[in-house]
Amino acid sequence: MINIVAAWIGFSLGCISGAIPGLFFQNQDWLGGYTSWPRRLIRLAHISFFGIGFLNLGIGLTSGMLGVESPAASILMIVGAIAMPATCYASAFKPAFRHLFFIPAGSVLLSIILFIERMV
Repeated sequence: MINIVAAWIGFSLGCISGAIPGLFFQNQDWLGGYTSWPRRLIRLAHISFFGIGFLNLGIGLTSGMLGVESPAASILMIVGAIAMPATCYASAFKPAFRHLFFIPAGSVLLSIILFIERMV
């Protein structure tokens, strides 16, 4: 159930994180222009709320349907849901934080592997 709640929180944050920058997108030079590093990372953070939200929803619903529980997979997916947008936002304004992307990517990947292992 916690992954389903995390998914809907992620979807809500995705809407908010898209609406706020959306107020400034008409300015072509905002954050250095459309292809600038900060603007790309902010867009990535926005979409990561939805993408990892769908993964959380998938784990939550699949767990319920199949009766498969994997607390480690659940926690790791939530870590990814928090760490990915946080790393994106941090990297947008301090590019050295890009070296931390292994944390959210690794936690999501490990979550998926552990979950598949529990289903098989």
